[in-house]
Amino acid sequence: MSSQPSAQQLRRRHKLKSTLGLGETLFASADERRFALALEDGLRLVEDGLLKEMTFADNLADVTARYLFEAGGKRIRPTLALLTAQLGLGNTPEVVVAAQAMEITHLASLYHDDVMDDAEVRRGVPSAQSVWGNSVAILTGDLLFARAGRLIASLGQRAVQLQSITFERLCLGQLHETIGPEPDDDPIEHYLQVLADKTGSLISAAAQVGVIFAEAPEEFQEPLREFGEKIGVAFQLIDDVLDLSGELEETGKTPGTDLRSGVSTLPLLYLRRQAIDDPDAAALVTRLDRGVQGGPVASASASAEFTAAVADLREHEVTRATLDEAHRWAHEGVAALSPLPDGPVRTALTRFADTLVERSN
Repeated sequence: MSSQPSAQQLRRRHKLKSTLGLGETLFASADERRFALALEDGLRLVEDGLLKEMTFADNLADVTARYLFEAGGKRIRPTLALLTAQLGLGNTPEVVVAAQAMEITHLASLYHDDVMDDAEVRRGVPSAQSVWGNSVAILTGDLLFARAGRLIASLGQRAVQLQSITFERLCLGQLHETIGPEPDDDPIEHYLQVLADKTGSLISAAAQVGVIFAEAPEEFQEPLREFGEKIGVAFQLIDDVLDLSGELEETGKTPGTDLRSGVSTLPLLYLRRQAIDDPDAAALVTRLDRGVQGGPVASASASAEFTAAVADLREHEVTRATLDEAHRWAHEGVAALSPLPDGPVRTALTRFADTLVERSN
């Protein structure tokens, strides 16, 4: 019998190694290699389960629900659940189910986000609302939230409570992003709280379910909750930078997509603050605002001007400040891991954080 890994094994290994930074060079000892194999095996179980759970008897729902799933994805949330589970009993059936629920919840939120943002592209393919319209995209997201809820309900009251709190924060984050800050709010602090709710809460929940359903020591849950939330904010801040610099084939979006949609990302918020006393910054804000007002139907000349303004923002000091802020959040997340024992889990989580903030797509 051949000992060579299968194509699926190689894909999972590549996902752990290149996308999440968890490769052979990190795991030198026999115990660490066993740890890496446990992650790979857990990811296989999660992926197999997702294929089953993303299937619907209704033909249209079956196609629309699997659309973004089949477009790809890093599987950050289930991988994080599997990582933290190694602090306890490892890949228990409950951990695998919880990891699947976290990923399906994330997928559901993408359908809704694209409707809210009127996004044209997601994961390098036309967004679901671009293909089937807003109503189908919204209902598909609802179906996936329901499927995730069914999985969570099978794990008992503690899981239901955690999922409910997370879902509430997801909704509040989107609501606050949509409405914007109140007159007395600091726009930057408001934005960071939106990121903590919209992105950090679900990554935090993923980190917690690994501890809970692998029966790891209870005292690890709070450090991992904090780690997940801070890493989630850092992850989204890196997205803010990538929105300015990515090519379609690298990020799935053209440069300035979020800005064009009217999302005031952190570089723009920093620029608006600087524009109060800096005429050059104020002029760049004006150019960017004109592009946003033009929207997707802007003329060719207006689109070219907006693209040039995005390029100038990319090179501006506020973008470097955003990168610094992302790294600050990531460093604070890693610092929260101090109560965890030394070993492959803590090492992998640290590498996980480093990889998320150093990514290029």
